[in-house]
Amino acid sequence: MVENTKLSKPAPYMNPPLAGVLLGMVLLATFVVTGHGLGATGFTTRLTAWIGMYVAPVVTNANDYLGGMVEEGKPLNAWITWQVVGVSIGALLSAFLAKRIHIQLDGKRFLGGSKRPMTALVGGILAGFGARVAAGCTSGLGLSGAAVLSLAGFTFLGTFFAVGLIASRFLKEEK
Repeated sequence: MVENTKLSKPAPYMNPPLAGVLLGMVLLATFVVTGHGLGATGFTTRLTAWIGMYVAPVVTNANDYLGGMVEEGKPLNAWITWQVVGVSIGALLSAFLAKRIHIQLDGKRFLGGSKRPMTALVGGILAGFGARVAAGCTSGLGLSGAAVLSLAGFTFLGTFFAVGLIASRFLKEEK
């Protein structure tokens, strides 16, 4: 017997201007309380250093980039780790409370189905590589950099959006 389950309607998204004002207030509070802005890619670097401590400790310690993070033996003991953990828990809780949490593979023929996870993985790796080369991610370099009127922050945001628009033209599905 097949049970007829009716999915409940998800909560509406927040008003975009209100969300922008609230994000700005969070960013300002972060600068006031911690002395620095928001960011996330530093966590992945610290996670890499932590894994490197166990997988290849000699190579990790000798690495100019990762070695400094493992000197004290606690590369994850940093504010950015707790920020990323808090954002992850907050996003999961928010999605659950708004009834927006479910697994789905978006897209149709070109990017959807079995190709979707690989496309997302490759895109994520490229974005992460770009963030490390640029010395910051969209939140760290873009949001926080632009908030302090950094030329690098505005350059990053402009380039990020321009490349996104160009890439979307190449990857756009035909209907």
